[in-house]
Amino acid sequence: MTESAPFRSGFVSIVGRPNVGKSTLVNAMLKTKVSITSPSPNTTRTRVRGILEGDGYQAVLVDTPGVHKPRSALGERLNATAASAIEDVDVCLLVVDATAPIGPGDRFVAAQLPSRTVVVVNKSDRATKVQMLAQLARADQQLGLRDAEYYPLSARTGEGVDALVDHVVARLPVGPRYYPEGTVRDVPEAFFLAELVREQLLKIAREELPHSIACRVVEWEPPYVRCEILVERESQKGIVVGRGGSVLKAVGTAARRALPPGSYLDLVVKVERDWQRRPDLIERLGY
Repeated sequence: MTESAPFRSGFVSIVGRPNVGKSTLVNAMLKTKVSITSPSPNTTRTRVRGILEGDGYQAVLVDTPGVHKPRSALGERLNATAASAIEDVDVCLLVVDATAPIGPGDRFVAAQLPSRTVVVVNKSDRATKVQMLAQLARADQQLGLRDAEYYPLSARTGEGVDALVDHVVARLPVGPRYYPEGTVRDVPEAFFLAELVREQLLKIAREELPHSIACRVVEWEPPYVRCEILVERESQKGIVVGRGGSVLKAVGTAARRALPPGSYLDLVVKVERDWQRRPDLIERLGY
C-alpha cells in the first residue's frame, strides 16, 4: 500500500436461502475454514464473521443463517439473525443456486436488500454453461434488484471466487482496521470447537438428526475440554453415540484436530427435551 492510497474496510453480508452455499463461499473467499458446512439446511445458526485481509484493506465477511419458513423458536431466531445482518453493511452478496429455480425464498430475501446487491450464482461446477446463462437471466428478471451486479462461480472448486473478492474489495469504503492484523474469525475458540463437533455429527447422522443436535463447550481447562451434545429425545442418544460408541469416537477424532496436541476432548450426550422450541435454552446456546 502506498502512502497516497487510503486504507479501505467494511462489512460484507452473505445472505440467501438455505443450502445455496453461503458458508462454503465464505470459506473459499478467506481460503480457510471459519464456518462449518454440511448438506443439511440451516447448518449456520449464528452470524459468523471471517476477516479477509490484503494489502490496504480489511473486509469483514458476515456469514448468516439461510432465510426459510420457520417451524420453531429456533427457526424464528435464525431468520431474525439473518435479517439483522443486512442492516448497516457496505456490500451485500445474495447467493442463489445455479441448479435450482429462482423461487419465492430468493425473491423474499432480495426484497430486503439494496438495489446494488451483488448476486452470486453459485454451483457453476454442477451446471452447464447454457444452464448458467439461463439462471443469470432469470435472476436478473425475477429478483427485482435494479442495479445488481452478477458473479457466476463455484464456491466448492474456487472457480470465479478471486474475481468476486477483487470486486468486493473495490467497493469497500475508506475506513479503519476493525480487527487486529492477522485475525481470521470473530468467534471464541470454544464456540468454534463446538461447531466443529456439530459439523462432524451432521456428516455422520444428518439423515436422522438434521436439526436436533446442538453442541456447547461447558469446560475449557486445557488440556481438558468437555463438550455437551444436546438432543431432544432419549431415543436420539443412541444414534449420536453409535454402536459401541462408534459415532462419538469418529466425531471426537475429527474435532480433536482443531485442538493443541495432547488435548483431551470429552464428548457427553445430554437430552434437553424440545430445546428448539425453548427460547431460554436457544439464548443460552448462543443462537
